[in-house]
Amino acid sequence: MSRFDLNGKVAIVTGGGSGIGKAISLAYANAGADVVVAARGAERLEAAAEEIRGLGRRALAVSTDVTEPEQVDALIERATHEMGKLDIIVAHSGGGGSPKLEDITLEDWENQMRLNLSSAFLCDVSAGKAMIAQGTGGRIINISSTAGINLNPGLPAYAAAKAGMISCTKSLALSWAGEGINVNCVAPGFTATEGIRKAGYVPSDTRKDGTKVPPLLMPNEPEHVANVAVFLAAPASSHVTGEVMVVRTMFHMERSDDVLRDRAVLTQ
Repeated sequence: MSRFDLNGKVAIVTGGGSGIGKAISLAYANAGADVVVAARGAERLEAAAEEIRGLGRRALAVSTDVTEPEQVDALIERATHEMGKLDIIVAHSGGGGSPKLEDITLEDWENQMRLNLSSAFLCDVSAGKAMIAQGTGGRIINISSTAGINLNPGLPAYAAAKAGMISCTKSLALSWAGEGINVNCVAPGFTATEGIRKAGYVPSDTRKDGTKVPPLLMPNEPEHVANVAVFLAAPASSHVTGEVMVVRTMFHMERSDDVLRDRAVLTQ
């Protein structure tokens, strides 16, 4: 068996209908796993589930608000009941965005904490209980962000929540090591998801002189993050737990106006 084979495994991916979450869902299916995709947008979820079925794997789309404990528990219960078990969960749901720092209210702050930290905690604990009951261990993977590691003055609440996710990951890893549950975190840097591209934030991969920008000076693609999520779910990472795996190129080091002016166009 390949050390990156997920045949016979069942995974839940929250936020699995789009962006990085969808890329992880499809990567898991390609590696052999059956996948439950969960998020609030039912239409995109079902479309993702159809793609997974097209790869020859079982798929289940479950509309879920992961900030609501009862809905999270219902997701885990339905997944284990209909798929037979639970081996992997990826807590990917979340999002940034808030008013200027001086305009942020307590409600804004708490909304970001609920969406980006509490949601992962709820998913991790509910899934962890199911894995402990099964007695076969499991993999819990939280999708944080380099915003939780680096200075990020524009997104203080989001950055704080993602930093909290990293700390929570380490605590859960220690708490459940005896249960055979690996708990790890992936911290993507700037990633060219469909939404980011549509917003016009992805620079051209061609310079004004016609030369190509080296790949390691371009943003991540969602598949780059998904590859790491496959590793953390697979037998190859059996002795990796409590870790944060950063996925980023050197794009973050050259995002100055001078560099971007050297690109042929600002977006692609």
